[in-house]
Amino acid sequence: MINFKEELKKFHPCLDVDQTEEAIYSDNQGDVQDLIKEIKADLAKEEQ
Repeated sequence: MINFKEELKKFHPCLDVDQTEEAIYSDNQGDVQDLIKEIKADLAKEEQ
């Protein structure tokens, strides 16, 4: 029979998952609304 408490003590997360999570959370990309604002500002500068 499997002792789940003992198995959980042995558990170590996969390094790939930790690295992926870090890359996702550290990525500072704007959302669509930020991109649209930036494009509008660029177009306004070009018109002047």
